[in-house]
Amino acid sequence: MLMPKRVKRRRQFRGRMKGEAHRGNKIAYGEFGLVAMEPSWITSQQIEAARVAMTRYIRRGGQVWVDIFPHKPVTKKPAETRMGSGKGSPEYWVAVVKPGRVMFEMAGVDETTAREALRLAATKLPIKCKFVVKANEEVAEGGEE
Repeated sequence: MLMPKRVKRRRQFRGRMKGEAHRGNKIAYGEFGLVAMEPSWITSQQIEAARVAMTRYIRRGGQVWVDIFPHKPVTKKPAETRMGSGKGSPEYWVAVVKPGRVMFEMAGVDETTAREALRLAATKLPIKCKFVVKANEEVAEGGEE
């Protein structure tokens, strides 16, 4: 699973997911992309599951880029623990994703293959996503792809 090598502080505030993505909202490396339509926390396990689904489908053809990284620790207190006595210890890591953020990119495959591979990846994620082509940054129609 993805996680930072080292961090300055192990516990963070939860924060807000207001507004749209201003950074990472354009395809940088590949030809096709998967863009978030809703704000959410994407866990490292979900990122890995989506990556595996894509790479298995394209079968060693093409290249895949993961454009999000789980920098944020999510803490949890142990089960059956009384209130108080501080904040819990980090349980897992999440990437904060806002609407418009390009999460995955792909190149070296034809559009139908890329569309299906990214659709499979989108099913592993807890949010609605859309398929995007770099050629003209045109959004393909469709709800949850």
